[in-house]
Amino acid sequence: MRQEQASSTDESGEQTTFRQQLRELLKNGLGWDDSTLDTIINGVQHPSPLASSERDGIHRSLIAHAMNLALLHRLLERVPDGAAYVREKWQGGGKVMLDHGALRTVRYQRHHEAGLPSGHLAFKRILEPLGYHLAGEYPLEKIRMCGFVYASEDLPDSLSQFFVSELYPEQFSEQFQAVVTTILGTEQDPLSSDDDSLLEQLSEHHVLPMNDAVKLLPKLVGCFERYHELPSLEDYHLLKTESREMAWISTEGNVFNHATDRVDDIKAVEAVQREKGRAIKPEIEVARHAKVQQTAFHAAPVSRPMTSVEQAQPSEDALWVPGSFFEFIQRGEIVDNEGRRSLDLRFDSSNAQGIFRMTSS
Repeated sequence: MRQEQASSTDESGEQTTFRQQLRELLKNGLGWDDSTLDTIINGVQHPSPLASSERDGIHRSLIAHAMNLALLHRLLERVPDGAAYVREKWQGGGKVMLDHGALRTVRYQRHHEAGLPSGHLAFKRILEPLGYHLAGEYPLEKIRMCGFVYASEDLPDSLSQFFVSELYPEQFSEQFQAVVTTILGTEQDPLSSDDDSLLEQLSEHHVLPMNDAVKLLPKLVGCFERYHELPSLEDYHLLKTESREMAWISTEGNVFNHATDRVDDIKAVEAVQREKGRAIKPEIEVARHAKVQQTAFHAAPVSRPMTSVEQAQPSEDALWVPGSFFEFIQRGEIVDNEGRRSLDLRFDSSNAQGIFRMTSS
């Protein structure tokens, strides 16, 4: 199967070195115990050839892969259906092939310097030093957003891509824009000047000493969180009336929106998951402009405390809102003008907007 080719390297030599470095990064950087390390490292297809070098330091592609594994692990803790699917796949001897992950951002004019860079630029600053480049833009006109795809320069076929979407508040009402400005005006940047220095070093040399890589990894993973205050109950419902995507961002921020397993037979996967009674999308999205098919579980609900400011006596209530989810993708092959075959790594705007509906309810 195609995804098994990604880590066909022998377990000796460089492959062993890379696994040792990966374990050290995750254990010392994130405090993972041996059980978690064994489960994740043995249950995921690793990009091949994944660079490792004991002499020069830890290569950017290895740091990127460690970050992706950490994001998967954290997402599975929040998404029960995804965790159950992955656990069953591992128990059956299968491995997850991380195709891409997604997150949502907002482009808006900030009036202070403490917040994040605007829109997808907040993640461009960490993805580019990790060896990613902007590989495509996908207008999402129905939801007044755009998707920016970042792909690895080192391992484009097998290192997980990022689909970073960006919402445009100026295309909504003035009241909507005012609420967005109020909420995002409370943002704080999770990266320090020391973190920026390590990213600059990684960008220039493509490697970091292990000690520095261990310091940087948790800060990279930590970027995928909410760094603004929760909205009031009234503001949340106002945002939701005009944009369910902005309502999601208001409660979840830049949390990892979903992770995606690249599979060979998406119809078979869908049938099995539906038979198990899991809340999966009612139909498979089939791309019009790429050989790509996608489906997903519905978002797992999460509880967020919100204050009602319109009541005579302000009160705080826990509101259940959509959280993150788990996706599946099947990629076909394309043939260039010279007859060479390659995996179709593109996305499709229509597909993406269909997948966005997983967080609408």
